Order: sequence, then C-alpha cells, then structure tokens
Amino acid sequence: MAEELHFGRAAMRLYISQPSLSHQIRKLEEALGTPLFVRSSRWVQLTAAGRTLLKEAPIALAALEQALQRTRLAGSGAAATIRLGYTPISSLDTLTKLLDALQEDHPDLTVEARELFSAEIPERVCAGDLDIGLALAPQPLDGVAGEILRQETVSALLSTRHRLAAAPTIPLTDLSDETLLLFPRRLAPAYYDGIVAACHEAGFAPDIRAFEDPPVNAMLARLSSGREVGLAPASFAEHAAKASTSVTVRDVVDPPIPAELSVLWPTNDPSPAIAGVLATARRCAERHGWLRSPIA
Repeated sequence: MAEELHFGRAAMRLYISQPSLSHQIRKLEEALGTPLFVRSSRWVQLTAAGRTLLKEAPIALAALEQALQRTRLAGSGAAATIRLGYTPISSLDTLTKLLDALQEDHPDLTVEARELFSAEIPERVCAGDLDIGLALAPQPLDGVAGEILRQETVSALLSTRHRLAAAPTIPLTDLSDETLLLFPRRLAPAYYDGIVAACHEAGFAPDIRAFEDPPVNAMLARLSSGREVGLAPASFAEHAAKASTSVTVRDVVDPPIPAELSVLWPTNDPSPAIAGVLATARRCAERHGWLRSPIA
C-alpha cells in the first residue's frame, strides 16, 4: 500500500479484497496510535509516521527473520554455545581431537572450554555451570550422567639419564625405590587411589610427591633432574615427552595401570546441542580407537 498509494491496486497486488486491506490498515493505525495515510476521494498520501514505518519495517522484518532462523538452529542443536570443562590430562590429545571433530560435525556450534581438575568437573556439571565435562575417573554424582570416552594405561615419564630410561617397558615393581610424581589426590581421587592400589598389589608402598603446578613445562623441568618419575595417562605422557629432549616415556607393565577418561553431562538437560556433542564424542572415540581397552 505504501508503494502503490492506491487501495485498489494494492489490494490486487496482495491478492486480497480492498475492504479487507482497508480494515487491516485501520487496525495497524489503531495499534500504533497514529494515522499512516492521509486519504481523500481522489488520492492517498503517507503521513510522517507512514514514511517512518516504510523505512523501518524492512529492517525490523529482516531482524525478526534472522532471530527466528537462529532460534530454529538452536532448537535443532546446530547453533548453540556449549560450556565444556576439561581436565589438564585430556588437553594435549583428547580435547584437541574432540574439538576438531565438533568443528567438522557442527560448524555453527560455539565451544567455551575451561580447564578444571577432575574432582571439580562433576560438581560444575551438576550445578549447571558446565554442559559437558571431560574428567579422569570422576566420582559418581546424582544429577550427572557419564560414560567412558577413552581407556588407556598409565605411562612413566622420566629423564633420559634415568637408570630405567633404556628399558623398553618398566615393570611396576621397578618403581618401588623411586619417588613418583603425581597430581595431588584431591584433584583426581579415584585416579590417584588406583595408582596407589596397584603399587600395593605389586608389593610396595609408593613414595609419592604431589605436583601442584599444572603447566607441563614445570613438570618436565622437575623430571629432567632424574630424581623423580612422573606417572600419567599414556596419551598425556607421550605428548608431554615431545616437548622436551631430556624426558622420555615408557609403558608401565606387570601389571599395567588403567586410566579412564569419562564424558559427563547433566541428566536433566535434553538439549539437542548436548546430544549432538555426545554423538560426536562417541564417533571420535570410535574413529581413534579410544575404547579398545589396553588391559585384557
């Protein structure tokens, strides 16, 4: 109507009757509280309000369409923001591969990744601070669902000058006289306890030194001295060793010590975005063989 300035022609263009068009315009004017047209028996003109609406309406309609499209995408899980908490243990390999897979499967998904210790992650998921968590041997918690994403074994990180560095593998009993470097128990209790239990079963009480500083470089500096042996999941140990020419990695055997990384999510959140991330995580695990348990 604003373009035609003629009720008859505008009605024909819109495929509606002229009385119906007039009625809709009157309702719009009543809703706005101001006339949009000046009418006479021979001509129709836009008022100042009508000219303003003519200019602003296309912008508003485009913004509405964009908002509706984003809403549809968010509802389907294609476009959303996922808050992901991960343990430092997963940061050097698992997290990188998962983020690459998410970019491939869900290019419109935004992932806000936060580094946390395993003991914190289930509580953050339960509290609604995180949508997805990657935690090493997490403690069960009501309101939090989980499944194992990666199964591997614990490896030894040690100086290239260490007496065990030349061995192809290291039997666990060979570490009975060594000082073992681990993250404090409070940061991943079940993982820590699993290592201690394995040592006891092998016939010795381990001498453990807590490593409070998470940066990899600080840990490697301590190991380079040759006086301590670090224990960590194999994927983390292998990537960490690549960062230093003075540190090497060896498999711990007889028996191998399991290390299991789990993916966590809130049980009360049926979000399509979370479901999409979980589906990608499972495909990623299958693609890289993360669930082929190394311990028979």
